[in-house]
Amino acid sequence: QVQLVESGGGLVQAGGSLRLSCAASGLTFNRYNMGWFRQAPGREREFVATISATGSRRYYADSVKGRFTISRDNAKNTVYLEMNRLKPEDTALYYCAADLGLVPSRLPHENDYWGQGTQVTVSS
Repeated sequence: QVQLVESGGGLVQAGGSLRLSCAASGLTFNRYNMGWFRQAPGREREFVATISATGSRRYYADSVKGRFTISRDNAKNTVYLEMNRLKPEDTALYYCAADLGLVPSRLPHENDYWGQGTQVTVSS
């Protein structure tokens, strides 16, 4: 059974930092591209960042480029999202996802597995 478990969310002031982690089990982790998505109340789930299976390619949403960094440790079956200079508009439930595509996907429906999410709240 595939499980993706996110952690590291919390409440932080604007300008602060958080590091999210997503621990994967039940899948061959080094075959999957891994992504982070987020969903704010009343809004659709949106792409944040994704990293290829080997870690050689990384892609970011324009809204987080230069502030967020995605990384992975295939020995630990874990993907990370380092978030700096956080803004109130970054407030959302953050999900990690796994996809087996040839190219890391930015589309939620192309991802095969999802975690339950971790809440990030940024106060102004």
